[in-house]
Amino acid sequence: MHISRHGSALLAGAVAVTLSVTALPAAFAAPSPTAVISEVYGGGGNSGATLTRDFIELANAGAAPYGLSDFSVQYLPATPSAGSLWQVTPLTGSIAPGGRYLVAQAAGTGGTVALPTPDATGTVAMSASGGSVALVSGTAPLTCKTAADCAVDTRIVDLVGYGSAVVREAAPVTGASATASVARGTALADTDDNAADLTAGAPSPVNAAGESSGGTGPGPGDPGNPTEPGTVRVHDIQGATRLSPLAGQSVTGVPGVVTAVRTSGSRGFWIQDTAPDSDARTGEGLFVYTGSSAPTVAVGDSVLVSGKVAEYYPAATTQSLTQLTAPKTTVLSSGNPLPAAVVLDAASVPGAYAPTANGGSIEALPLDPAAYALDLYEALEGTRVRIADTRVTGATTAYDEIWVTVKPEEQPTARGGTLYASYADQNTGRIKVLSLDAAQPVPVADVGDVLSGTTTGVMDYASFGGYNLQATELGTLTDNDLRREVTRPQRGNELAVATYNVENLDALDDQAKFDTLAAGVAVNLSSPDVLSLEEIQDDNGAVKDGAVGSEATLKRFTDAIVAAGGPQYAWRYVAPEDGKDGGEPGGNIRNVFLFNPERVDFVDRAGGDATTPVTVVDTKKGATLSVSPGRINPASSAWADSRKPLVGEFRFHGKPVFVIANHFTSKGGDQPLHGRNQEPERSSETKRVQQAAEVNTFVKSLLSADRSARVVTLGDLNDFAFSPTMDALTDGRVLRPLITTLPASEQYSYVFDGNSQTLDHILTSPAVSRFDYDVVHINAEFADQASDHDPQIVRMQVNKR
Repeated sequence: MHISRHGSALLAGAVAVTLSVTALPAAFAAPSPTAVISEVYGGGGNSGATLTRDFIELANAGAAPYGLSDFSVQYLPATPSAGSLWQVTPLTGSIAPGGRYLVAQAAGTGGTVALPTPDATGTVAMSASGGSVALVSGTAPLTCKTAADCAVDTRIVDLVGYGSAVVREAAPVTGASATASVARGTALADTDDNAADLTAGAPSPVNAAGESSGGTGPGPGDPGNPTEPGTVRVHDIQGATRLSPLAGQSVTGVPGVVTAVRTSGSRGFWIQDTAPDSDARTGEGLFVYTGSSAPTVAVGDSVLVSGKVAEYYPAATTQSLTQLTAPKTTVLSSGNPLPAAVVLDAASVPGAYAPTANGGSIEALPLDPAAYALDLYEALEGTRVRIADTRVTGATTAYDEIWVTVKPEEQPTARGGTLYASYADQNTGRIKVLSLDAAQPVPVADVGDVLSGTTTGVMDYASFGGYNLQATELGTLTDNDLRREVTRPQRGNELAVATYNVENLDALDDQAKFDTLAAGVAVNLSSPDVLSLEEIQDDNGAVKDGAVGSEATLKRFTDAIVAAGGPQYAWRYVAPEDGKDGGEPGGNIRNVFLFNPERVDFVDRAGGDATTPVTVVDTKKGATLSVSPGRINPASSAWADSRKPLVGEFRFHGKPVFVIANHFTSKGGDQPLHGRNQEPERSSETKRVQQAAEVNTFVKSLLSADRSARVVTLGDLNDFAFSPTMDALTDGRVLRPLITTLPASEQYSYVFDGNSQTLDHILTSPAVSRFDYDVVHINAEFADQASDHDPQIVRMQVNKR
């Protein structure tokens, strides 16, 4: 399984989007996890109003920019007549992750405060008390005038009906007036129920630069640039839970010393109070978000910051980052000493990972930093922290980040990682490290290396990995010279069967990828007799043109294996139906058998195709397959939009061996280990359990026909040895997972978020009694990877019945 930053296939600890949908007159499109209408105000310039113009504010709850080219916002009166038309305001540009986008509308004659500089401007005079606003893909006016009709218009990205609006999502939000807007909560939740998602309150427009109007700020005079501290301190903003008690409110003159500055990505700076309170739950550090504007402060500046308190959610089921937005900053002095960093080590980090809310949100629970690691890290959010002599448990990624552990004795693997042994063993000492200093990047490190000396920075939170250390001072790398393993060759009487996920290989890939993967087969795996490949794509990869064949891809791969010193492999596969097996769109991913015809025979039985199920034929000489190669029950809903298992019948020294190649559905959709819901929901597990049951049923049919049948089930199962998926696959003890036969410290083939775990498996039937099994560590622990998976191999003796 390939892990994408923006997409689809995520592991334990990955981010999910799980939003409920309230019943509507007709079903709107799925609630948006990205762009939403965050605030609507139609009272601008009215009698009693402070602001001079109406406005519509958009927000982006996603982790990537949301482009608005050829988008529009559109307005319809609350009770449209036959002649009423949707009024259109075209948009340009994009909404930054976590950012806002302000659309100014018509001005009235009242009010005294202008909007902040709008990102788009229209001329629509919106009603203060009621109407409908839609974010639309396209600039053509909508034609729907009822909730039911609008619900089936796929151009509508989000819709807000307020007051007595006929067009709305479920119930309209009430309370809008000349002095009140309707706004979405800080979590930007979108459940397709306007009344549940938005509430009325004082207008608070924010533009893409993070600027607010100041028209609703507290107090007289100039609250944006005070010269004396206000009454609110950082620990008042952070509070004793995960959510700020001041979220949504403006604060003035918050004092602190600048401890770090971020000039790229999510720009801003961190401040820390030099006069902390005595409550360990209430943090003293805070991120100040400056949006598209580069910070104008320097480390060591003593500042007073005014702004709006907000909770930023990097993704739908993550925890939030408390921050100040639309800031106004006064620098009082420079060159001040920084607060002492909090030391994180084996003694200070608790052994329990997170409190439980029985699957619900832990956000409202009082923090207990002495009991739970996630509570400690939350209490230190934005605070300077320090680690020392930490072992690397996750190699440097393409995003210049590494995982280290402050608990060297916490479930160590044989090669220096940290084992993820059960759903209760999240490993509390893992911390992701990034560098804020472009001149001192994170070193290129492999698992088992050491970040020696001290590393100091601020504690931050992000969607990938959760809590992380944004380093201002990095330790030095101690290279422990991790080597790629080479397994022994099989003996003459041993059949060697292996599995390898080759990470979306297609004929358009660089030759270097083919060569590196081929060396892994020929050298590190010592040329197995049978090799199950996962993630072979069609020959032109992610191109949607109906092509499904993989001949050119497999020709390049097998030629590269020969060039690396291996045998000339033959191959077998069943081409999928176009677009029916999931994976990268257009790629037509599938499982493939390679086999060495000098060592093993493949039994070809015609008739296997994408839709024909393979069945077991009970003969006087034992079990055979109806087709070979074939696919297990491809019409089953368990395999919808997923790779179907490939079954092949082989003969080794004249004796039958049945091999089942698998690639179960990914963990995309599971809630992250570090998320706000505890314990996390593993929604993808349901599909894998169904898939495992299908394979188990097929294996049982083989063993029913011949209880001494030699069956090898292998591949990327995308689940752990301790999972319900494995329970379903082994039901009735028809298969034995070989990963559990290794010492605990060697039971892994994949590394994610600093946790060494296994997603790849080889299982054998009871007749395979004499075997030698090995996970060959050549990828997962290294910064330089040919694939994100390590291959596995079993060498088994095939004796006469």
